[in-house]
Amino acid sequence: MKILKYILILSLWFSGYLSYAQKYKSVSGEAGFFSSAPLEDIKAQNKTATGLFDSETGSVAFVVPIKGFRFRKSLMQEHFNENFMESDKYPQGTFEGKISGYDLNTSGEQDAVAEGKMTIHGVTQNVRIPGKFRNENNRITMEAVFPVKLEDYDISIPRVLFMNIAEEVDVTVRFIFEKAG
Repeated sequence: MKILKYILILSLWFSGYLSYAQKYKSVSGEAGFFSSAPLEDIKAQNKTATGLFDSETGSVAFVVPIKGFRFRKSLMQEHFNENFMESDKYPQGTFEGKISGYDLNTSGEQDAVAEGKMTIHGVTQNVRIPGKFRNENNRITMEAVFPVKLEDYDISIPRVLFMNIAEEVDVTVRFIFEKAG
């Protein structure tokens, strides 16, 4: 039910801005993470993320369906969804905030910072994420790599698995936006 609420909110936000040329929607959204632990490295990729961006205000919103993460081993994916992320209860991760430090009139890569609220596993945290902003060929690309501490989002690792799963994972996001409308 929460995912429907988020889709509705994003749709309403998006539809209210379609008439303006500074509104963008993602045409390609990806999120991934890497956990390096003494006994095992774990990597997952998700290509089902969506996002909206208002270049005039810097407002940005992303939704990442948790069940969209794909792992090398199906058992890892099952444990991730059932035991750690409880994805039936918390079906998506989200970010809502603003991006600053970019100049839309400049092409090429620029440093930028996203600040806002990130929600994972039902827990919302204020975050500041440095990343890259690129404006080329009428497309805007946003990329970032940042650490996430699992305990900050009430994701617990059973003592039996503490050598298999890192307490902090590196999260990678990449979104490509095109003008809406």
